[in-house]
Amino acid sequence: MGGLRVHSVLVTGANRGIGLGFVQHLLGLPNPPEWVFAACRDPKGKQAQELQNLASKHPNLVIVPLEVTELASIKAAAASVGERLKDSGLNLLINNAGIGNNSSLDNVTQEDLAQKYATNTIGPLLLSQAFLPLLKKAAQGSPGSGLSCSKAAIINMSSYAGSIQDVYVWEYGEAISYRCSKAALNMLTKCQSLGYREHGILCAAFHPGWVITDMGGTIENKTRVTVDVSVRGMLKVMSSLSEKDTGTFVDWEGKVLPW
Repeated sequence: MGGLRVHSVLVTGANRGIGLGFVQHLLGLPNPPEWVFAACRDPKGKQAQELQNLASKHPNLVIVPLEVTELASIKAAAASVGERLKDSGLNLLINNAGIGNNSSLDNVTQEDLAQKYATNTIGPLLLSQAFLPLLKKAAQGSPGSGLSCSKAAIINMSSYAGSIQDVYVWEYGEAISYRCSKAALNMLTKCQSLGYREHGILCAAFHPGWVITDMGGTIENKTRVTVDVSVRGMLKVMSSLSEKDTGTFVDWEGKVLPW
């Protein structure tokens, strides 16, 4: 994990679960980023208490207000981060914020689908657009022609549940709106990898595992992993990603998953 060296990183949905885990582990790296931007809806609310505690101890941690379904909020966050970074750019954007439920084919609604797509697919698209100038700046300021997370990268937190080939854990829940939004996020990641390669930006989709979080549900299964194991693994994989890995769909252990 010590192999990941980035000057700056932004994590969305950073107040709990996997997002908070990323922030904690990034701050604990042997060579922590000079800037860790933790984005969440309500930085001063109760659900952000752990983030507030961390920020009081780590001057390199900046909590950024962000509602990923609102373009004005996204643009304001990008402007705020840009002011802090000045000429250095943003090395790593981790689009982690997401929502899910267990809607079935019989009860899934238009509103439900629209809500999941707004957060899980459209949010990462708009965030990537808004932060693209900062990612380009970071790529231009890094030596070498290859791609890496230390140079400039967009990591989209997807899910194996979005695999069309495997339809992971169908027996535990149909989760129609969630699966469809993650399958769409996977396609977005592939498109971003093709469109942003020329700018020196690596793009990849990650399955964090079936993580034990509030969103992951209460089902007991031996394949489930803790936030600590998942995040530690993903950061290790990120440290080794290179040009050959852009546009791939991998899990927290680095295994390439089927689309």
